[in-house]
Amino acid sequence: MPSDFLHLFDALLRLPSVSSAHAALDMSNRPVIDLLADRFSTLGFTCEIMPLPGHPHKANLIATLGRGPGGLVLSGHTDTVPFDADLWRSDPLRLTERDNRLYGLGSTDMKGFFAIVHEAVRALDASKLQQPLVILATADEESSMDGARALVQAGRQLGRGALIGEPTGLKPINRHKGVMMERLRVQGQSGHSSNPALGKSALEAMHAMLSTLLALRASLQREYRNPHFAIDLPTMNFGVIHGGDNPNRICGHCELEFDVRLLPGMNSATLRDDIRALLEPIARQHAVEFSFTPLFPGVEPFANDHSELVALCETLTGSTAQSVAFGTEAPLLQQLHLDTVVLGPGSIDVAHQPNEYMELDQVRPCIELLRRLIGRYCLVPAASR
Repeated sequence: MPSDFLHLFDALLRLPSVSSAHAALDMSNRPVIDLLADRFSTLGFTCEIMPLPGHPHKANLIATLGRGPGGLVLSGHTDTVPFDADLWRSDPLRLTERDNRLYGLGSTDMKGFFAIVHEAVRALDASKLQQPLVILATADEESSMDGARALVQAGRQLGRGALIGEPTGLKPINRHKGVMMERLRVQGQSGHSSNPALGKSALEAMHAMLSTLLALRASLQREYRNPHFAIDLPTMNFGVIHGGDNPNRICGHCELEFDVRLLPGMNSATLRDDIRALLEPIARQHAVEFSFTPLFPGVEPFANDHSELVALCETLTGSTAQSVAFGTEAPLLQQLHLDTVVLGPGSIDVAHQPNEYMELDQVRPCIELLRRLIGRYCLVPAASR
């Protein structure tokens, strides 16, 4: 591989940019954004750094080459998940080439994608552009997706089509499930267990609420099915529960955390309202208070059928568009009226774990694919497509 490509790949890995809901682990992504802005501005891109409202240490980058409506957006996120360096065979914050693979934190998910994009556009003649090319680098995809949400809130118009370079093994993805992560808290009244009248059991109320949620899960799974997914129904997982402090004391407080994986056609806000409506009469019956709140804003389901960009990617890759279980920024970019596909190098199977890597044999095909897409979207006049 070209030395410039490997140098940028390594430079991106050397800049830690963990995003996390836990403040002690959360980091700024500005060093990564500044590096990308410097590299793409050298290639003639106009680079706008967009700080996130209320979070000046977080930012998006919008790098644009050419002018006019339409064009192509190549999008990725600049953050990574937290990591434990002791579990790695090599330094996670350095590029290590071994076994025909490029190892490092974010190598495939997804800092390496920006090094590939840079290599793909390095020799691009800007004077031949008929439509603009936009490189979008976002903040906090791994935690809140606040970077992409800020773009939606600002109503940014970026282009006609968008490719998100998440690791898909260079196969186009046009569907994924959504995810909600919720916290249910029940506040009762503690008291001596010898006399139930002395308290209001939060645990018994939670038992009734949990039974109702199980019944709702069964109902949703009867109502919604999608054969495009390996798990073709919505799921609801009860992952965390805590309550009480002693067996001879009426439980005064109980807390449940659960997630829901939504199929296309489902909406998180509607489902959240439905759940709250089911829980309110149970709380009244048990004379307890409850709160029901999201742990993070959630990701909506993504589906993009009858898409020009998806069809083109199917032709160029020789692969039929597929569905995946993991979530992306695709539904947010769709809100910006972008024809969106998820397609990138590497495998999601090695993301979020020690010894993450990108296969070297995915790099050159991805570069060539991006160049062909740029040719179709940006070098050919819109009327000729």
